[in-house]
Parts: sequence; structure tokens; C-alpha cells
Amino acid sequence: MSGIQERRMTQRFQIKLPLTVRWTSGSAIGEAATVSKDVSSRGVYFFLPKEVKQGSPVEILLTLPHEITLAGPVRVRCLGRIQRNHSEEEGKFGVVVAIERYEFLRGDEHAA
Repeated sequence: MSGIQERRMTQRFQIKLPLTVRWTSGSAIGEAATVSKDVSSRGVYFFLPKEVKQGSPVEILLTLPHEITLAGPVRVRCLGRIQRNHSEEEGKFGVVVAIERYEFLRGDEHAA
């Protein structure tokens, strides 16, 4: 099965969720608060204020709302890599992150 067909089979949610994004690019470490443009179980699309190198590791902290979980808000930490990014406009870069793994955080857990 091709990657395109696989991607189409993954349900995407065009939903704006607040995200905290942390990345490492070379020796530089960055962090930004942003909002998702769309989310699936395999990836997230969002905007950053600067370009981050393709392949850079990324950590994303988000809370899935009741509409997605059907059970109440769920905090999630996603670890992945930047697949691609492109300049949207001055100071705004669209970023696609492929999620390699994720973990659900309990209410009393805070990501380090």
C-alpha cells in the first residue's frame, strides 16, 4: 500500500488545538506556543515563527478535547520529527510533524 493511500486512511481532524512545541536543531533548542491546523494519529500540522530543519526531533504537548476522545479532555505528549516545512508568510512557517510515538499524561503529570 502506498504512503498516500495510507495517509488518506488515517482520520484527520481539522481542529485548532493549543500546542506547546519543543525542538532540537543542531545545538539549538527552541520552544513555541502555537495552534494546530490539523491533527491525525500519525501527524500534526501547525505553524511556527521560524523555520526548523527537516528531520529535527520535536516534542508536542497538547490536550485532546471531548469531541475527539468522547470521554473528556486527555493530555498527550507526542514525539516525532519534522517531515517538511514551508514559508507561509513573513515570520510564519507551516510545519508537518510525523508522530513516532506518543504517551497519555495523567492529570497530575507534567512533562519535563
